[in-house]
Amino acid sequence: MSRALPYWHVDAFTDRAFGGNQAAVVPLDDWFEDDLLLAIAGENNFAETAFCVRDTSGEADWDLRWFTPVEEVRLCGHATLASGHVLLGRDGGERVRFRTRRAGTIEVARAGTGYELALPLIRTEPGEWAEAVQLLGAQPQEVWLHPDGYGVYLFASEDAVRALDPDLRALGALGSDQFICTAPGSDTDVVSRVFVPGAGVDEDSFTGSAHAVLTHFWTERLGRDSFTAYQASRRGGQAVCRRDGERAVLSGHCVTVVEGRFFLP
Repeated sequence: MSRALPYWHVDAFTDRAFGGNQAAVVPLDDWFEDDLLLAIAGENNFAETAFCVRDTSGEADWDLRWFTPVEEVRLCGHATLASGHVLLGRDGGERVRFRTRRAGTIEVARAGTGYELALPLIRTEPGEWAEAVQLLGAQPQEVWLHPDGYGVYLFASEDAVRALDPDLRALGALGSDQFICTAPGSDTDVVSRVFVPGAGVDEDSFTGSAHAVLTHFWTERLGRDSFTAYQASRRGGQAVCRRDGERAVLSGHCVTVVEGRFFLP
């Protein structure tokens, strides 16, 4: 007989359906084998599927893991925001804490009509990666890198970021790095586009983990603790990013698009 799992499809970092970044949220009673989790994520074919199991360690409320269609990732912001939206909406409360395998404890809290997502602040340092720059198809003013696979490529203008047409297949061959292309924005303080082809996501719609990187990068550059941000993907997504010590706090909204059951053989 088929097993039926509770299932939500949520658009995160947007206040309208069909915007922001899509995530599937699947609460489980116990962890499945990794191959099955990856198969479910592949079937969903979203940038990420979030799986959560009740935490028994006392450190958090839920254990949380994220899978793209091709691999498990160390940190995903938009699917965490979506998970908080689902669990707070279903179970009530003002905040929910998630224990993760490689990103520590992450919290989602209600904030007005939306939510605040507290992620680890990710610090990049000036660097060089000539091969990646060539594949982006335009010369950035600066390159900042983090050893866990985050790269910030600073351009002079929003128009330059929007005009990028990178060689995605060749970028993907470099690994699962995030190529975070950013500039001062016109309608928001900051604009970005994010390419992660090596992880099966050619261009992400809105990337919470990239904004944990951009929170450090831009608060240092702007000389203030917060800024507004827009990710200029086809779907678009927006957040307010705030630095709070060693945390990047992202404020945004979510919209539930589908609620139902996912059937397993």
